[in-house]
Amino acid sequence: MTDENTKLPSPFLPGTNIQFAFDSISLGWLKECARKYQYSMLEGWRSNASSAHLVFGLEYHSALQLYDHLRLGVEYEEALHTTVAATMAHTTNWAPDHPTKTRENLVRSVIWYLENFRDDPAKTIILANGEPAVELSFKMELDWGPTDTQPYLLCGHIDRLVTFAEGTYVMDRKTTNSALGASYFDNFNPDNQMSLYTLAAKIIYQTPVKGVIIDAAQIQVGATKYARGFTYRSDAQLTEWLTDTTYWLDQAVRYAEANYWPMNDKACNNHGGCVFRRVCSKSPDIRHKFLESDFHKEPWNPLIPR
Repeated sequence: MTDENTKLPSPFLPGTNIQFAFDSISLGWLKECARKYQYSMLEGWRSNASSAHLVFGLEYHSALQLYDHLRLGVEYEEALHTTVAATMAHTTNWAPDHPTKTRENLVRSVIWYLENFRDDPAKTIILANGEPAVELSFKMELDWGPTDTQPYLLCGHIDRLVTFAEGTYVMDRKTTNSALGASYFDNFNPDNQMSLYTLAAKIIYQTPVKGVIIDAAQIQVGATKYARGFTYRSDAQLTEWLTDTTYWLDQAVRYAEANYWPMNDKACNNHGGCVFRRVCSKSPDIRHKFLESDFHKEPWNPLIPR
């Protein structure tokens, strides 16, 4: 079975709603609320109002990825100018109706980030094949799966692997509207994505990773603020996370076999409110009308590499 949009193998067992390839996003949907997982992963609904945040984040990451590659071969000024020119060219026709997630803010945020970390002590690792450890797509095969012949895959994309203060870390860049205080960085432990990235880096790249460095950018009207935080994972924490994950994956199979994904109504107000809260507040027989009016279909496939 092949996803029509990507022409890549489907993350589901053929002819079923049983997912075998998970990333932190789809696993997060499952953990948060089975109904959210149903709408987001199985049915592919995306809010019409959230596209500006998504595009901004993707373009921001793409720009910094390009710079990371360039910086290994050219001086700072040349890498900066090339990165900015490429970002502007790539977003020529992007004009979102949003107060902060704008093209101007995007370009400015990239420039200011690179200037802020111009002499960054975090240095990109060079892999055994001579390539920089930048934007690494991974597929980690587990030793069990939904069938005897199909193991589970944990997938994802690591921004960078770096050395810092005699340690090795995953580096992840975030854009947010939230204030960058201690409470912001506390949100990443425990955290599904950071645990997965640390585990994958340790196993796949055989690197003794201490945790994740988080470079966060607070996007404001007319300004962008930056802060760097750290989140650590012990071997015992990673083992526990993987054990917990086995139970969540088994639960996903049970939902699929029953063809029912129950609503977790205690999660509806998390993080400012679930994007599907308005839909789930309606009677089940008319929810599809609200989905069709406020959302569009855009399948999510963890198997897509970057």
